[in-house]
Amino acid sequence: MEQLEPEQLFVSLNEDTNSISIIVNHLVGNMLSRWTDFLTTDGEKEWRNRDTEFEEILKTKPELLAHWEKGWQCLFDALNGLQPEQLNEIIYIRNEGHTVLEAINRQLAHYPYHIGQIVFYAKMIKKTEWQSLSIPKNKSNNYNTDKFSKEKSIKNFTDDELKKLQ
Repeated sequence: MEQLEPEQLFVSLNEDTNSISIIVNHLVGNMLSRWTDFLTTDGEKEWRNRDTEFEEILKTKPELLAHWEKGWQCLFDALNGLQPEQLNEIIYIRNEGHTVLEAINRQLAHYPYHIGQIVFYAKMIKKTEWQSLSIPKNKSNNYNTDKFSKEKSIKNFTDDELKKLQ
């Protein structure tokens, strides 16, 4: 989303296609519903209006990004508060029981689906101006040469990406 011009976040190719803004609004609605008081209340909150998540409610890029951060913060706060012994507790989403671990996995399958939509849509909008988020097309050999020129190490694969952002 950072690579896009503000107006590009609100583009829909047709009336059956969600803009990036709408996808973000849906993800955040889901996150807030699922992760607010998730150990004690159903993951589908009474106050959630899922249908309005698919309306163009967000109007500016800063508003969209703040909303995005709010959803992720809710998720991370919930996960950071967990204790290992709670992973087998039963919680409910639409009255269907899940262990906490199953509920986490359910959401971690849902979010990448929509994030993939966002990335694909953004790449289509930016065309050749797109800066790859992984290994750029036709650059695998260069990437592997660089990786194999270094000593073996144990680290998270995102460590190098985080350094680039700092």
